[in-house]
Amino acid sequence: MTIIDISMPIHIDMPVYKNRDEKRPNIQVVRDFSRGSVYESRLSIDMHTGTHIDAPLHMIEGGEDLRVYPIERSVSPCRVLDLTHIEDSITKDDLIKKEFESGEFLLFKTKNSWDEEFNPNFIYLEKSGAEYLVEKGVIGAGIDSLGIERNQPNHETHKTLLSNKIMILEGLRLKHVDEGSYVLIAAPLNIPGVEASPVRAFLMERNTIKI
Repeated sequence: MTIIDISMPIHIDMPVYKNRDEKRPNIQVVRDFSRGSVYESRLSIDMHTGTHIDAPLHMIEGGEDLRVYPIERSVSPCRVLDLTHIEDSITKDDLIKKEFESGEFLLFKTKNSWDEEFNPNFIYLEKSGAEYLVEKGVIGAGIDSLGIERNQPNHETHKTLLSNKIMILEGLRLKHVDEGSYVLIAAPLNIPGVEASPVRAFLMERNTIKI
C-alpha cells in the first residue's frame, strides 16, 4: 500500500501567508523531565496556517461552519491535475483540457509546490475556473499554495466555491505526486463553530481502498 503525505510540516520557520508573524505557529514546552515525570507541549496555531480546509463561514457572512461538510467528505475520490505549465492563474480554459468527473475532489499541482518560502505571485484559481468547477459538480478543490485566490478584493474564487459547498483545501505539497486518480484523506479537527481547520492530508492509490 502506497501512502503519499501531501501536508506541510508545522514549525516556527514554515512558510505562512504573506509572511505575517501572527500566522506563525507557536509550540511551547509546558512540562519536561527536569520538572516532573512527563513531557507536554502546547500548540498555538492560526486555523489557516499550513495545510488546512476552509468552510463557507471564512468568506460568507452568516455562512456555515466546518460542520457543513459531512465526515464522509474527508475520504474522497480525488484527481490530481498537473498544471505546472501555468504561469499565473488557472482558468476555465485550462480546466476544460483536463479529464475529471462529477463527485471528485480535484487537486491542482502547480509550480507552487517547488516554493520553499511564501511567494506573493503564487499560482491561483481564477473566478472562471471556480465557476467551471461548480458547473462540473466537483466536491472539493485543493491547491499547493496557502490561498486558492490571489489579490481578489471581493474574494470571487472563495465565494463561488464555498457558496456551493465545494470544500477548499489549501497548503498542499504535490511536488512528488503524479497526475492521476487517488483517494484523498483529509480530516478537519472536530471544532464546532469555526471557519477553517488544519488537516493532515495524504493520498492513497484508488485501487487500494474502496469508497
